[in-house]
Amino acid sequence: MKQSLIYLIMFTLLLVGCMKHDFGDNREITKERINQNVKNVFGTEFDPTHDWCTTTSGEIAITGIPEGIDKVQLLVYIAENDSATSMLILNEAEVNGKSTITLSYDVPVNNIGMYVSFISNGSCVTKQVTGNGVSYNTRATTRAMAAGYEVPSVTPVIQSTVESYASQRGWLPGQVLYEYNIQATSVNDYSDEYKNIFRTIIFSYFKNGKQYDNLPLIKESGYYNAAVYPITTGKDPIVVSPVYKSDKAKQYGNEIWNSDLYYYYFKESDRAGKNEADFLNSLPKYKAIDFSQHFGETEDDVISKRASYTLVYWGDGIPEIGTTGSYTFPEGYKIGFMVRAKTTADGKKKQGELYGDGRLNNNINNFGNFKSSNLGTDGPRMGWITVNEKMLLCCESGTDRDFNDIIIEVEGGVDPIINIPEFESNYYTFCFEDTELGDYDMNDLVIKARRIDDTTVEYKVVACGANDELKIMNINGQVINSNTEVHKLFGVNGGFINTVSGSYIEPVIDNIKVNKSFSFLDESTQPYLYDMTTGNIVKLAQKGEDPHAIMIPYDFRYPLEKICIKNAYSQFNSWGENKIVSTYWYKYPNEGYVY
Repeated sequence: MKQSLIYLIMFTLLLVGCMKHDFGDNREITKERINQNVKNVFGTEFDPTHDWCTTTSGEIAITGIPEGIDKVQLLVYIAENDSATSMLILNEAEVNGKSTITLSYDVPVNNIGMYVSFISNGSCVTKQVTGNGVSYNTRATTRAMAAGYEVPSVTPVIQSTVESYASQRGWLPGQVLYEYNIQATSVNDYSDEYKNIFRTIIFSYFKNGKQYDNLPLIKESGYYNAAVYPITTGKDPIVVSPVYKSDKAKQYGNEIWNSDLYYYYFKESDRAGKNEADFLNSLPKYKAIDFSQHFGETEDDVISKRASYTLVYWGDGIPEIGTTGSYTFPEGYKIGFMVRAKTTADGKKKQGELYGDGRLNNNINNFGNFKSSNLGTDGPRMGWITVNEKMLLCCESGTDRDFNDIIIEVEGGVDPIINIPEFESNYYTFCFEDTELGDYDMNDLVIKARRIDDTTVEYKVVACGANDELKIMNINGQVINSNTEVHKLFGVNGGFINTVSGSYIEPVIDNIKVNKSFSFLDESTQPYLYDMTTGNIVKLAQKGEDPHAIMIPYDFRYPLEKICIKNAYSQFNSWGENKIVSTYWYKYPNEGYVY
């Protein structure tokens, strides 16, 4: 009985191991059988003119590069999904004193636009590509305050105080906030070009929505909590300009419109030997902007620089009603910011003082509606980002941690805080089906590739869902080449690699030198699969063929073992039936069906 059971188990394992091949049918594999299998597996007939290509290629001429630029970077702006966008690097090159550089690229057919960043030490200026080129020309922006800015004509005077919510709740008994005669100064609006760059960069970096927790980006920058404070230069007025808000207006109680911006300041020497939080909490906080007097009540998702506000130096210590101030700060003070949320929506659970320095947020982060923010202890509410040399303070007023609810430009008399967003490389994923009558889980071989620079491509073998012995052709690297069977690349003798949930082996990576005109669409350089077990050669599908191998210009989440790609991606069949429909199919996986 035991021996029979052992034979049964062995037979079952052998059967499972052979399921990717039609060993029970010795008929000749014909085009008709392949087509019928495709129809059976996918349950539909695909467009006979489909070329299965989601990518286009070309060259960009970058001209007018001035001295001092170290590197140029070509980026693509894409829709990540229905609500978020991404900027991804397509190619880059060292300038080495050249005034003109040409960069080759492969790019998703459906993209919103391409951009070039001109990068030097501590600076990055980004411009949109028009046609087949872009020119730097002159510096579009500068960190310095706009020439001719005039401070308000009124003498600033402390007029009143208001009890803080922290005092009302017993966290900081007796704390009052100071209000003075605020006067806005009219300024020139941003150019349409800058508004485009602003939106492209900020919302690709700080993506919208709770599913994109941007708190790690704030912390990775290093400019938070103790390092969130710019330092005064003593030379120019400090000017703040609200340039964006998004609070879904009346849907959420006009949260931002019902808020104010406050600031405070201190000398580092005055803090020495004192408890950090106690010292910062004791500093006077001054109201600089009433957002209801600046933004329209129903205004939402609008980029506009229509007015600026000059911060006032009130001397050191606690001011009194009637104290007058100066529009110039002495050198060496640190400036901090706070947003006071005042909306009465949902009772008083959305009211509170929210600081850029998270060490002052420990109570509010765990109170009322703010508790769901999961910012926890020392969670900052603000972070810095630099867009074309403009210093922007990005604020989180709610609970979703996207840090793009209010955006304020800070310029003039402070040393710059430079946080230039770093974007990731665009990946290209090659997915292969190794058998002619396959199940189309498209994971028998998965390779991901990206351009490191104009002469280097990184290839990464990430998965092998085949029992056959396979080789990768057309990649002639030191590690990845046609001399080594794929399983052995991973250090195993067979079986499924990174196609079954719960299993993981580190990908195999190799950097390959290429010509500057290299393209992933060039068939002469495309990787392809050689099945040593069957003798099959599998190249990327061409027009009129079945999708036995495809390249996707994306960091693609491929299907799990034995999950057909049509089940892992519900829009795949629609795209296969009509190549101009559901062209973003690869961005909408069915969770639980992809690795």
